[in-house]
Amino acid sequence: MTSRLGGPSGNERLTALTAVVLLVLLAAEGLTIPLIHAHLAWHIFLGLVLVPPVLLKLGSVGWRFARYYLRTPAYVAKGAPSALMRFLVAPVTVASTLVLFGSGVLLAVLHPQRGPVLAVHKASFIVWFGAMSLHVLGHVLKLPGLARADLGGRTEGAWLRQVLVACAGVAGVIVAIVALPAAHAWAHWAAVAHG
Repeated sequence: MTSRLGGPSGNERLTALTAVVLLVLLAAEGLTIPLIHAHLAWHIFLGLVLVPPVLLKLGSVGWRFARYYLRTPAYVAKGAPSALMRFLVAPVTVASTLVLFGSGVLLAVLHPQRGPVLAVHKASFIVWFGAMSLHVLGHVLKLPGLARADLGGRTEGAWLRQVLVACAGVAGVIVAIVALPAAHAWAHWAAVAHG
């Protein structure tokens, strides 16, 4: 399977293609934040759409991490990210991503309320936003070229990577649609609590 995905270069392109999708979805999610009470249903919907693509990206970078540290020759030859990205930005980004999205999913499942999970969600967003900003700045220049190579279908395994990213997006939409009653319950609660 890994050879069909294109080895280390394919892994890098899968990560980049997923990142492009995430940047678009995260921008849309970010637009809901300034007027969160009025757009809470959209915030929850988009947050849940993001979960499968986020998991795909974590999986692709986790794969690279594991292959590099298990000394797989092709991944060792590809090299590691800079020390700053590897030892500071990446761990904080991954940890805050897991806490942010984990608490968001938990909030969608819970009956609308204030409490520690909501406080964790808000606090993790602050940490995540800072770490993610550094992460994006560290990779943004090479992102268009990597994603464009796969979107053109000119690279080994491009179609399979496109299918993986599309499946993650479709899975996200399905999860969000299934959770619409929870999103509406939260929106109703916010309208009553802040109306």
